[in-house]
This record gives sequence, structure tokens and C-alpha cells, in this order.
Amino acid sequence: MSSEIDDAKEAVRVRFTVNGRKVACEVAPRDTLVDCLRNALELTGTHAGCEMGACGACLVQLDGRAVHGCLMFAVQADGARIDTIEGLSESGAIADLQAEFHRRNALQCGFCTPGMLINAHELLSRLTEPSRAAIRDALSGNFCRCTGYEAIVDAIAAVADARAAKASQEGSPG
Repeated sequence: MSSEIDDAKEAVRVRFTVNGRKVACEVAPRDTLVDCLRNALELTGTHAGCEMGACGACLVQLDGRAVHGCLMFAVQADGARIDTIEGLSESGAIADLQAEFHRRNALQCGFCTPGMLINAHELLSRLTEPSRAAIRDALSGNFCRCTGYEAIVDAIAAVADARAAKASQEGSPG
């Protein structure tokens, strides 16, 4: 009697640095990164939305770049540095973005908010003073049914302006 091996169910050990902490998980070869983060590591701020990379709810930072966790197998991220919304929040890296989103009511149901914040964080790390058109372009991969986007663009623009003003003050002789 022969026994068949189902490769799709055979566990693979992957190791990451998630939010500054080294972790290891047992995953099936076809488990997505978002499933690993949510199910194995209980980091539920990363949402599974469309599962096609169209809505942006699953965005995480992988080695400093925003990626769709639903489009990446967990095994593809082996050895990577991953920052989730929880890590960026706990470190204070997005505190100003979170405060401005709240102040401007740029979040309503909150489902898209983690992905929006991840994308905004990456944008502002690349462009210190993005135009409103650049902000809209950066958010083109994030889907929101509640806000109408204007408050989100306003919040990101306000944070960019505040950061630029702060950098200007710090750079001025005093």
C-alpha cells in the first residue's frame, strides 16, 4: 500500500523579523504572508480583503517596501524584515499620521486604515513634500468605501507639511 504525500499540506519552517522581533512559523507552502501574520502570529491589524492585491487592506512593509501580503507566499518572505501596522504603531513611526487621520476623520469603518497608513508611511519616507496628485497616485492601490478619500489625502498632506516645517526649524540656526 503506497501513501501519497500532499505537498500543499506539508509544513515549512520560515523565519522573519517581525516588528523588530525574530520569529519562526510553520506554514503550508501555499499559505500567504497575510495568513501567516494573522493566524500564526496573531497580528490581525493586517487585513485580508480582496485577496487579489486590488484593495490594499493587506499591506505590510517587507524590507522597507509596502507589499501586498495576500499576493506573497509566507515562504517567499523567509529571512525578511516585516513591519506590520502594529509594529509601526508601537514604535511611534506613524503616530503623527494616526493622529491626523483621527483629527480629520480620515477613517470610518477602519478596515482600509492599516493599509492606508502603511502606504502613507512609505510615501512620506520617499517624498518629504508630495503633491496632492502624488498622494492620490500613491493611494491608488488602496480601496475605501467610506471616506471618499479627500480626508485621507488632507491628512497625509498635513503630516507632510508638518514634517517639512519641523525639519526646516531643526535645520535653521537658532
